[in-house]
Amino acid sequence: MKKFKLLCLVGMIAVLPLLIGCATPYPLGFVYTKLTLPVSAESDVQSMKTGESECLSVLGLVAIGDISYQEAMDDGGITKVNHADWEVENILGVIGKYKLIVYGE
Repeated sequence: MKKFKLLCLVGMIAVLPLLIGCATPYPLGFVYTKLTLPVSAESDVQSMKTGESECLSVLGLVAIGDISYQEAMDDGGITKVNHADWEVENILGVIGKYKLIVYGE
């Protein structure tokens, strides 16, 4: 009976990562995801410069980086934003790379 309880516990722990974070604000492939998604921003600024900010996620447990608009604007020397795109790359839910690309002057 103890072995059965241990087996059930191990099975639940193994399945738990598949159930966490199933609802996402972007399309997600189970095995591999690579997307570029638009982010809304309105301005009459010409898209002359680009700047990027990014972060990295490991196992959905640890995420590091600064993916803010301000970081992307600083990276590209941008003072006025025209629009932005969001790139997502995720492999088996283990490694996720998220990038914000800002366009402006």
